Amino acid sequence: MNAVVVSLFIFLIIIFIIGFWSSRSLNQVPEDSFLQEYFLGGRKLGGFILAMTMIATYGSASSFIGGPGVAYTEGLGWVLLSMSQVVTGYFVLMILGKKFAIMARKYKAVTLIDFLKGRYESKAVVLLAAFSIIIFLFSAMAAQWVGGARLIESLTGLNYTTALFIFAVSVLVYVIVGGFRAVALTDTVQGVIMLVGTLLLLIATIIAGGGVQTIMSDLVAENPNLVTPYGAEGNLTPAYVSSFWILVGVAVVGLPQVTVRAMSYRSSKAMHRALIIGTIVVGFIMLNMHLIGVFARPILPGIEVGDKVMPMIAQEVLPPWLAGFVLAAPMAAIMSTVDSLLLLVSSAVVKDLYLNYVNPSATNATVKKWSFTVTAVLGIFVFLMALNPPDLLIWLNLFAFGGLEATFIWPVVLGLYWKKGNKYGALASMVVGIASYIIIDQFFPSLLGVHNVVFPIILSLIAYILGSLMTQVSHNPLTDQPH
Repeated sequence: MNAVVVSLFIFLIIIFIIGFWSSRSLNQVPEDSFLQEYFLGGRKLGGFILAMTMIATYGSASSFIGGPGVAYTEGLGWVLLSMSQVVTGYFVLMILGKKFAIMARKYKAVTLIDFLKGRYESKAVVLLAAFSIIIFLFSAMAAQWVGGARLIESLTGLNYTTALFIFAVSVLVYVIVGGFRAVALTDTVQGVIMLVGTLLLLIATIIAGGGVQTIMSDLVAENPNLVTPYGAEGNLTPAYVSSFWILVGVAVVGLPQVTVRAMSYRSSKAMHRALIIGTIVVGFIMLNMHLIGVFARPILPGIEVGDKVMPMIAQEVLPPWLAGFVLAAPMAAIMSTVDSLLLLVSSAVVKDLYLNYVNPSATNATVKKWSFTVTAVLGIFVFLMALNPPDLLIWLNLFAFGGLEATFIWPVVLGLYWKKGNKYGALASMVVGIASYIIIDQFFPSLLGVHNVVFPIILSLIAYILGSLMTQVSHNPLTDQPH
């Protein structure tokens, strides 16, 4: 057990060193470039780092802790469903990619909300977007902090609150100090750890289970449904599985923490390289993680809390020092997602609300102070939220994903590609997306057997088109020069 903790501790020290090293670039930038450097890494990400930061941000606690937990319960059907995420990075950079980066530079956008402000020139759109990011990303962040704390708790034997405190302090220090560049560089280290760690754990799990054939026989003997595409209880219907692809594949374009990556790369060549690397690595990691969850079932039967499958199987089948290294992978995934979300919410408050509407003439020193302070305060709020965790954190994370996608997908995508789209369409789409998502999620879950995000995305598309067509005006920011 001590060797596990030591390995994890060494990993945290490496992350801190990267954070403090990155803070040098913050101190060296001109005062007027602070926001671009702190929230976007100066738009200088190369292809490999861009791919890894997208993967590490997207592959979160739900992928590494929650996902294998559900796969443990549902069987190979959930592995099949999880593979719909392979297209994610490719889709995002293909759709947003070049056009989004060009428009973002045109509007001097540092955040997604900057882009919406430049494109729609509407205070209401900006305020609603900032409100959505703060509300939904709080849910997502709480899920990640719960995952980090549960991992430390199951490794060290510390109680949940102490584990949560250790995790919170670790993340806050290096995000506050280093900004986006620290996040991108640590994401790259974390992405590599995820890649190697998941492969080692999958191999060790197969060996411990007596080979793939033996594991499959054990699963069939326990419940034949575990090796079918339909899940242990037969509830993974084709309609639900295909609609889940919308949530974790196509509609990821609407997630602010992913879209911000599409405005931070250095060149088209870097973006094209990230497309290829990202697609291959996401597929590899997702397949490994979820197979581990299923294959762990015959080795460790009867685990009550799905979120504990990963830490338990790693400690069961690996030497302690290697288990510590491998468990640094989910820790890496959680930390890399948290740091990105923290910066996003912080930028929504500082850049999109404070600088736009409270104090537009703020000096750079004031902005700097506010950026650090808001990031710290937000971290403390999330810590308080995470003190009472839900049973299976993947659902909290997916709720936040769906809410953000229903809010942002059409104002972003149609804002780029449809000249007739205007602020009224964007506003209608966001209001309908948020309202319908919350109503369906609370009162009509799995409406017509599809995932809760499907109908809000369809309704918000209709609202965007109708809202824009019914309020056509001559001026359009997409073709005119921005103000």
